Amino acid sequence: MDYFWGAIADEAGLREIYEEPQRKHDKVIHEVDALAREFVACAPIVFVSSFDADGHCDVTPRGGPPGFVHVTDDGTVLIPDATGNRRIDTLRNVVATGRVGLLFVIPGRGQTLRVNGQACVTARADLLEGLTAVGKPPRAALVVRPEEVFTHCPKAFVRSMLWEPGTWPGAEAQPDPAELSHAHIGDPELTVEDVRQSQIDSLRYRLE
Repeated sequence: MDYFWGAIADEAGLREIYEEPQRKHDKVIHEVDALAREFVACAPIVFVSSFDADGHCDVTPRGGPPGFVHVTDDGTVLIPDATGNRRIDTLRNVVATGRVGLLFVIPGRGQTLRVNGQACVTARADLLEGLTAVGKPPRAALVVRPEEVFTHCPKAFVRSMLWEPGTWPGAEAQPDPAELSHAHIGDPELTVEDVRQSQIDSLRYRLE
């Protein structure tokens, strides 16, 4: 079955099934104002969306203690690139297209903050030396010049009951992290236990 057959092809087609927004005023602003700064300062995680020159998309989480993302005096957003898997997917995408979308999340809060704008990758020492919330200065950082800043309603979090521990699936109902990675790696020389130990070591020794 071709699930793409009959797909809606343009905005006019979308408006046939979705009415116009009901709000009277556009909530999008074009800078990180004082309240948005407070939101970013409270967020221990941000999801970064990017795409490459061919349009292939990617979303990745970046985390640290609240305040690990820095907003400069002029509203530029600086996100340290802490030690990870070294795939550098986001960094390669930003170098190619110069664009990102950010979603800041505060635990226990349904409302999120979205920031879209121009971006680049920097390795300037004078910028990196102040981004040490997750340990030593990073090798690089994302620099984001906001063009759209707005809050997103909490309905998705309410519907998913994300912050209600009683709704969380138990470990026995979830795919085992090591088994999942092992299946995707596809290396016959690696065992599940090899992958499990690697995951443990990564968190124990390579967080900075």
